[in-house]
Amino acid sequence: MSDQMKSIVFALLLCLGCSTLLTAAATRLQPLQAENIQIDRKKNILMAIGLLDSRQTYPATEINRLYQENIFKYIVDPSGTIIDQPTSSSMDQDNLMPIYLAMDSNERIRSYIIPVETRGLWGKIYGYLALQGDGSTIEGFTVYKHSETPGLGGEIETRWFQKNFVGKKIVDQNNNFMSVSIAKGRALDQVPEEKLPNYVDGISGATLTGQYLTRGLQEILSEYEPVSVRFRQNLLQCRMQTDVPWCENEN
Repeated sequence: MSDQMKSIVFALLLCLGCSTLLTAAATRLQPLQAENIQIDRKKNILMAIGLLDSRQTYPATEINRLYQENIFKYIVDPSGTIIDQPTSSSMDQDNLMPIYLAMDSNERIRSYIIPVETRGLWGKIYGYLALQGDGSTIEGFTVYKHSETPGLGGEIETRWFQKNFVGKKIVDQNNNFMSVSIAKGRALDQVPEEKLPNYVDGISGATLTGQYLTRGLQEILSEYEPVSVRFRQNLLQCRMQTDVPWCENEN
């Protein structure tokens, strides 16, 4: 065998060995990666309701403990009815949406959290929006994945931007649905006083990201509006039963 052929065979064997090792490593690490993704999502849900501080680092065991003690996942149908599982196999699964309930020390719903998945400038934006039990006031907002430009639209993942959502309303002064919007710059300089409760400050140089996120939040909140109405009208009562909330949907 010539020296050139030996070099080609060596290179092929080296590539084959490296690819095999990389494949084996990726396969073995896949469960750990999936677990880390779930931990990150749980952390963001807890941050949305203020149980974790985004400026601090927490071990996975602490995140799991807080999540299991405070968060309960349900589904909600288009009428706003919260159910544990679909009662019929014929129920249209596409019309069911996830919802997370957080209970307070008096075993009442402290807040409910809805997942955010919407278009951004360069890709999807994923996060969570928490609303208080009054069905109209935002308790928190987090983003755990996006493709926006660092330093511009990427500011949506920063604490200063997300804190702007706390205390904002998704209804107007007459208690009609209005969603929450991102202003082009400082809301105080752009928005009439009566609409300020429904606007947060925008990000300089990231107008399009703000527009996409505004549109996405409006669509998502409108889908969850039936259950928000139930909260606003006190038509939804939940109580703890064997350490799990049991919800009654009044007509």
